[in-house]
Amino acid sequence: MGPFLRMTGIVKRFPGVLANDHIDLEIEAGEIHALLGENGAGKTTLMNVLAGLYSPDEGEIIWQGRRRVFRTPLEAIEAGISMVHQHFTLIPTLSVAENVMLGRRSPHEPFFAARAAERAVQDIAAGLGIALDPRAKVWQLPAGRRQWVEIIRALSSGADLLILDEPTSVLTPREAQELFRAIARLAQQGKAVCFITHKLDEVIAVAQRTTVLRAGRVVATVDTARTSQVELARMMVGRYVAPRVRRRPGRPGGVVLRVEGVDAEGEKRQRALKNVSLEVRAGEILGLAAVAGNGQNELAEVLAGLRRVTAGHITLDGKEITNCSPRQAFLAGVAYVPDSPWQTAIFPDFTLEENLLLKSHRSPPLAAHGVLQRRAIAAYAERLLAEFDVRAGSGKVPAGQLSGGNLQKLVLARELSRDPRLLIAVNPTAGLDVGATEAVHARLMAARDEQRAVLLISADLDEILALSDRILVMCSGQVVGVVDGDGARAEEIGLMMAGTLCRQDGERPPGPGISSHVEASGPASARPRP
Repeated sequence: MGPFLRMTGIVKRFPGVLANDHIDLEIEAGEIHALLGENGAGKTTLMNVLAGLYSPDEGEIIWQGRRRVFRTPLEAIEAGISMVHQHFTLIPTLSVAENVMLGRRSPHEPFFAARAAERAVQDIAAGLGIALDPRAKVWQLPAGRRQWVEIIRALSSGADLLILDEPTSVLTPREAQELFRAIARLAQQGKAVCFITHKLDEVIAVAQRTTVLRAGRVVATVDTARTSQVELARMMVGRYVAPRVRRRPGRPGGVVLRVEGVDAEGEKRQRALKNVSLEVRAGEILGLAAVAGNGQNELAEVLAGLRRVTAGHITLDGKEITNCSPRQAFLAGVAYVPDSPWQTAIFPDFTLEENLLLKSHRSPPLAAHGVLQRRAIAAYAERLLAEFDVRAGSGKVPAGQLSGGNLQKLVLARELSRDPRLLIAVNPTAGLDVGATEAVHARLMAARDEQRAVLLISADLDEILALSDRILVMCSGQVVGVVDGDGARAEEIGLMMAGTLCRQDGERPPGPGISSHVEASGPASARPRP
């Protein structure tokens, strides 16, 4: 019968973009196969073709020995192919069991067979080795548990091939290990798993074979055990990529941002910020390290004018901006790159030109006497897309068609093009591949070298340590210490993040600290959404 799945000569075009260029892919039964590539390399598009979301322009699909054409996702699901998408497709107000059974016939129509659905969820979860309450409402679950709901929903349809698109982007390191154990069990049961990712360490840890895509083409399919992260990165990007940026000595100037005694409330009216004070200087990156949910997102929103303070003062270049509006903050010189930009920083249905125009739609030469200047806008967008390497083919493309990395670069292009005094970047490389991460890090360093003040808020402690001139640590909404970037130790920062050490200067922690990757990085899944 040959391979479990064979895709041959798959071509998929979008206006101005050749997303898949004659791609061949084979996956065996019982195999965990990684599909690796940069953001925008064509990984998700290829799997969307297999899952029936897109129709291929050329090529054929051989599934379990038969030539198949999947015109809809339902046809693919009925054939045994299910896909868990990167962005959740759950209904928050429904329970876990209701979401799992959504779209399927009930044996007791028109009534929902609640007990049978709950038992099915519990059986699948137990087989995966996880605990999940089938009666819990989805909105009550952290992002990591929601990911499991998506996976259980896919498996409940009887999938023989499970496609996971960037499944660890919302998981803590521990949850990711839990997922890896679960998909290993699926492979032992004879099911195939296609694991779409750009994270090299995960590929090495999980996959038997890896297919690398670059610019819509297959670079190679390799036995994972016989390769390395360095070689995979070279195949992804086409050149050597440094694992981490090397921070150059800075030239800090005067204070740009001063925060004094700020208090603010969170989404549930709790006291999210407690007497927070800090300074960011021109030509400096101040890294803010904290376990998720300890006030860092609320602080970013306060500075960007999205959340009001209940006490304290904020000044930018000596001018009061306390409780200003987002537009006032922008006009004062604040640029804001939020967490999850696809949710809060862009309009997916707007074109790239229109998204780049946001905040500047009244400014010449993009507008004159209240009328948008289309030629000037097109030239402006073309320049920024080229300068920031946003791969889209045209400024007329809807932003919703971009990959996560290209969306991040789009938002950075828009914010940095306005010559800001202060750049606030929240988890700017979350979900990005090694090449895009390198590009974002270079942009942050360039902003610092141009004497802008940069506040970097990141759940990635390694990123904080690599880029920051000074590191401010928060715990429970309070500043618990400030450490110089030179010589900062992950163990020390981790103890401060965990609330077991408070330091302003000089004091060293007693004894060894916690792991910077597993504990101190904090769960990306638990980060509150703006």
